[in-house]
Amino acid sequence: MARIAVIGAGMGAMAAAARLAVAGHRPVVLERASTYGGAVGRIERDGFAFDTGPALLPLPAVYRDLFIKTGKEPLEDLVGLTQVEPAVRHVFADGTTTDLPNARRAGVAEALDAAVGAGAGARWSAFMNRAREAWDRTRRPLLEEPLWPNWQVLADREPYPAAPRKRLLRAARTATTLAEIGVLELGGDPRLVALLEQYALAYGLDPRTAPASAAVLPYMEQTFGTWAVTGGMRALADAVYARCLKRKVEFRFGAEVTRIVEKDGRAAGVELADGTVEDAEFVVAGVAPGVLDRLLPERSVQGEVPARSEAEVPSRLTVHLALRGARPEGTPHRTVVHGADRGAELAWLFDGGPLAQRPTVTVLRSGDASQVPDAEHEAVSVTVTVPPHARVAEGDVEQVLAAAERAVPGLRERLLWHEVRTPRDIAEATGADGGAVPAPALAAARGNLLQAANRTALPGLFAVGGWSHPGGGLPHAGMSGALVAGLIVEGPEFRGSQ
Repeated sequence: MARIAVIGAGMGAMAAAARLAVAGHRPVVLERASTYGGAVGRIERDGFAFDTGPALLPLPAVYRDLFIKTGKEPLEDLVGLTQVEPAVRHVFADGTTTDLPNARRAGVAEALDAAVGAGAGARWSAFMNRAREAWDRTRRPLLEEPLWPNWQVLADREPYPAAPRKRLLRAARTATTLAEIGVLELGGDPRLVALLEQYALAYGLDPRTAPASAAVLPYMEQTFGTWAVTGGMRALADAVYARCLKRKVEFRFGAEVTRIVEKDGRAAGVELADGTVEDAEFVVAGVAPGVLDRLLPERSVQGEVPARSEAEVPSRLTVHLALRGARPEGTPHRTVVHGADRGAELAWLFDGGPLAQRPTVTVLRSGDASQVPDAEHEAVSVTVTVPPHARVAEGDVEQVLAAAERAVPGLRERLLWHEVRTPRDIAEATGADGGAVPAPALAAARGNLLQAANRTALPGLFAVGGWSHPGGGLPHAGMSGALVAGLIVEGPEFRGSQ
């Protein structure tokens, strides 16, 4: 069977390597860093432990499928999974607070009625029903199948249906962006608008331009649920790495690929920084577009899909906090503290405006005993989306902490120390220019939110991970690994999972 060079040891690349090994191929994973996982890293200090990337797992079915297909073992036998309850607490700018239950849409409607007012739950439920239609129309082409050769169909058609409304004296407007859904379908209530738009901000998308099809983002979370992994998300990366080793995947760390070797019009291996060449019949690249371009400087392999420039994609700033004192009983795992000024925050993120005061932040307080030195301490992580190439100053960190205090009373009095993870740190871990973090692929928007096809313009070269179809996020990375493995094992006729 074929020798396959896999560039990078991110989650998508490892998922592809494990599946290819089970199919009888001989993958070798070449990682420039000293460890695996890519963005799924870990910081440890003084008995505290923090995830440096995603900290919650949506759609665990993707990784259940990976472990069943590569070893007939349930995911739950390898890592501890707990459905987070409540799924999230929202603290709105006006002080309104609501806890939304996990994967119970009727419960979400009840919570919104109680917090926002009668009728809020019905408006949100009607929106989610339309989001379900968008999900049903795009699930297979955007998640389970290789990107269509006629991908323009996905780019040109908006899968989110128009909301039925009375026309009265003039034609009713149809929502084409997420922001318009907030105004036209959710009544413009600032709390419902903030709830909706947070799903875009979390992925670095501008709700003013994100297509209405982005409604699938809240739909997925509220329908399929959110899960925590015992020991943090790094434990999931450990399990995927261990599965690769069990399937005889070879890993070489500190092995920086500097060039993809091309022979007779197809990928034929890779050259490393030390000058050695690893011959291969296929090459799988789990790297950002800019990195891939540097590995093949004399030609473009991105294909026809209009890839987003990494320089335009926002990054993340995370502050990890070591706190004295036990985590209070009943504390939610995740709290979203909404920004004080929506317009100023959007201008800061996407228009080059000044730093927004008290931006929207996500506060994670897992309560996982393995992540603290003892029960009298708490590990907290606070994350905010920031502009691409953001340079983080102490004042920026202070703004993040000020917002987090609305979710963690007495934070500063409890603080032992903090560590800051900046866009530069993300760039170092992933190779993405400016620490850019890719979003899931979305339909419509003229194709601007699709990601590059897994099969590139160079025969024998495939792209995997968040910067390729179906885009960013842990589930999507696992799906990209499945798609790449299918394309190599079954060839061009592969049409995705059934």
